[in-house]
Amino acid sequence: MRFSLLFLLISVLSLNSACSQKHDVAAASARPARGAAGPTYPKPQPVTGKPDEFAVRHTDAEWKKLLTPDQYYILREQGTERPFTGKYHDNHAAGTYYCAADHNLLFTSDTKFESGTGWPSFFAPAAATSVKVASDNSFGMSRDEIVCAKCGGHLGHVFDDGPQPTGQRFCMDGNALVFEKKK
Repeated sequence: MRFSLLFLLISVLSLNSACSQKHDVAAASARPARGAAGPTYPKPQPVTGKPDEFAVRHTDAEWKKLLTPDQYYILREQGTERPFTGKYHDNHAAGTYYCAADHNLLFTSDTKFESGTGWPSFFAPAAATSVKVASDNSFGMSRDEIVCAKCGGHLGHVFDDGPQPTGQRFCMDGNALVFEKKK
């Protein structure tokens, strides 16, 4: 029994170390050259809570017809997919990511990086008008939720442990996204 617990502890620590190393390599490769100005990246605006804040609005019944059950669960009920199960966590193709509910441009593959978390992660949104940030205090935690700026659909969360140049990790649910490969 002791051996099993020790083995489990060593395995978890090794996996955590491997994820950190992957993250460090991705972060280093995303940094601009020393002395280079580099591009600037947009920051999401806060959700205001105004009734007409989101241009795309539907009833729950309409959303259920427009979205798959997995998309509805994530985008409209603030759910999440299990790590490493979404369709884009291991996507390395060049292209753009859109909201599955309204086809709003959200992220580009240029800002995607391997976070080791099992969800597609980006260090910046595609534009200042792509996403918005809201407070999420569910499950006894305080996090910054990321929603689509057009429909208000839940996409994931943002954390301050991402690579440079922004230091942010936009951890998104793959089923809330649609990817279009660059032609």
